[in-house]
Amino acid sequence: MISRLYRYYSKPLLWAVCLSFPFLYHAAETIPSNNDIETWLPRESPVRATYNDFKREFGAEEVILVGLPGCGEDDALVESLATRLDRLPGIRRAWTPARLRAAMREMQVPDAEIDAHLRGLAVSDDGKLIGLVALLSDEGLQDRAGTVGQVRDALDYCQLNEDRVCLAGAPVVVSELDRLGNRASNKKLFVITLLISLGLLHWSIRQWKLSLSLLGLTIWAINATMALIKLAGGEMNFILGALSVMVMVFTLAIAIHFLHYYRSSLDKPDPLGAALAMAWKPCALATLTTAIGLVSLAMSDIGPVCQFGYGAALGSLVAMFTGLGLTPAVITVCPPLSRTSNEAGRGIAWTSYWISNHPAKVTVATLALVAVTSVGVLRLKSRIDPLDFLPADGRVRSDVARIEEHLTNANSIEAVVDFGGRDLAFVDQLSEVRRLDERIAAHPAVRHTTSVASFFPREMPQGFAAAALLSKARERQGESDFVSAGGNLWRISARISAGAGERTRVLRELEELTAGAPIAFTGVAPLLEHAQHTIFRGFWESFSTAFLIITGVMIVSLRSLKTGLLAMVPNLTPICIVFGILGWIDFPVDIGMMMTGSIALGIAVDGTFHFLVRFEEHRRRVRDRRKASMLALLQTGTPIASAAVIASIGMLALALSNFSPTARFGYLMATLLLTALLGDLVLLPALLAIRGRRRRRRRRPDAPHLARHGSRALRRERAGASL
Repeated sequence: MISRLYRYYSKPLLWAVCLSFPFLYHAAETIPSNNDIETWLPRESPVRATYNDFKREFGAEEVILVGLPGCGEDDALVESLATRLDRLPGIRRAWTPARLRAAMREMQVPDAEIDAHLRGLAVSDDGKLIGLVALLSDEGLQDRAGTVGQVRDALDYCQLNEDRVCLAGAPVVVSELDRLGNRASNKKLFVITLLISLGLLHWSIRQWKLSLSLLGLTIWAINATMALIKLAGGEMNFILGALSVMVMVFTLAIAIHFLHYYRSSLDKPDPLGAALAMAWKPCALATLTTAIGLVSLAMSDIGPVCQFGYGAALGSLVAMFTGLGLTPAVITVCPPLSRTSNEAGRGIAWTSYWISNHPAKVTVATLALVAVTSVGVLRLKSRIDPLDFLPADGRVRSDVARIEEHLTNANSIEAVVDFGGRDLAFVDQLSEVRRLDERIAAHPAVRHTTSVASFFPREMPQGFAAAALLSKARERQGESDFVSAGGNLWRISARISAGAGERTRVLRELEELTAGAPIAFTGVAPLLEHAQHTIFRGFWESFSTAFLIITGVMIVSLRSLKTGLLAMVPNLTPICIVFGILGWIDFPVDIGMMMTGSIALGIAVDGTFHFLVRFEEHRRRVRDRRKASMLALLQTGTPIASAAVIASIGMLALALSNFSPTARFGYLMATLLLTALLGDLVLLPALLAIRGRRRRRRRRPDAPHLARHGSRALRRERAGASL
């Protein structure tokens, strides 16, 4: 008998958990973090292949823009800073306005043309802010956060007050994402979440020792999951940061269900064995379907989404092992008190009686709500802009806004002109690039363009002067950031002011402007736009696949096509209502918000299986679907509601974060968990009861009678349900 094993080995098992915790905690805390923008780009696509070819020919396009107020172009301090930046391993080259001016003058560009090109690009219109551009090397791409830190150290060394200096660019944003989204910065909020969950557990269980033990198991499960991810070579990012919360929710849900089954079996000879017999099937089925649904995310071509799929599936398995395998050991060592009547139980009694007597009304009202809100899902829009993840009043956002207002934008679209196979003289190539440059610059979303043509005068000199100029250009061609492949590939860099969601349109219009020319467009900005559409489309495709697979598992496990199909309707309730409302109010969803859909599906499926397993048992016993639905709700309603309320209120602590993805995740998860109760405790019982055979309407107890005798009726129904 398995309960005998727990009686003999519970303490050694719990000691093993305690002794293993320090090692798991150390492994979890040392997982490397990677929030680099490139990880969000499609791994295998023609768009990514074009970008890789661009990097191979011209190097990294990422830059750090340094805005220096109160400095002049010829300020010695600016040149000193540029010299120090040149020495950094993460910086390939640093350009100041003075260096750009000198390079253009060397190629005999008139001062008027130089002023026109630098004004608003490297020097503000009022001349009070100048910009220094630091191009990242391959080593800098490998450690963006470290390179940004070295740039800040150089600013300190040059005694440039960081409160006045502005920093912008993709590496700066990535560095801030690492700081805000890492485990250390979110640990305080997670501790608050755990404390809130502990208080709610005690409110539900009425025992501090047992509540602390269950919370301890949850923390162990979280760290065990993270340790396994590290052993598998995984990396943390702000999306996988949601994994801790997911494991906590799943573990607490299983533990609360098991504890409820145990309390309802206290009158039996072997309550622990009886609780295990009742809990293993719904818990195993729910974990299986949840894991299948999460693994479907691994089909995505976006690295963090794929990692989340595998990591979350692993977390659901660890949660089942902890909740179903270790909770009996805790109960054996620290048995719970007998259950007493409470307001939650009375509320479930009221709900079960009312739904069983009005299943048609409940079904129509709930489905009408789902239908109206679900239309909004068709209006959903995704938005993936790294700046949106930063606090609106944060320093990085304000620096980026200031540089974009007075200098230029960090976002760029890179155009590559291919002269391969065409026998053109250098001057002819230069003329064609200049024409394409001017066409691109004419687009209203393009603020500035830079190419080789920027470093040559519009009117080329004649005779020996032209020959000397071309000779000088050939000597410097190998050092150029704008010419590659032996002069066959020429680059035009366009700084654009289009925000997220508009870059695809801008790119398409630029392609139309340059139609017929041997030109290809690439860059991080269009790649992020492509990734945005890929993630949004791929998430719903994987969600649909998971839903179909889970439906099949539901039908097979219940051995009923009709019941299986009906049971899946409530699982869509939280998705349709919450995401539908977001669509109606035109609130864009980011990748972190979309991941909550998978967690919500897992939570809804978990409650559904617990209810359906009990429903099938009672249906076979009482031969009446309405009665079986009522008894199943009486037996499972309290633990389903308790698990959802504890987890959702705990989630609200995350809303205190100044890191937008974490705050949005907290709000949305709390809403989804509570909305899932509408599907599991209202719509599902009504759907199953409405299909029951018609019986003579029995007199319904009035409200005062239920208020006085609700707990007695609940105990009587539970006594029958435990048979």
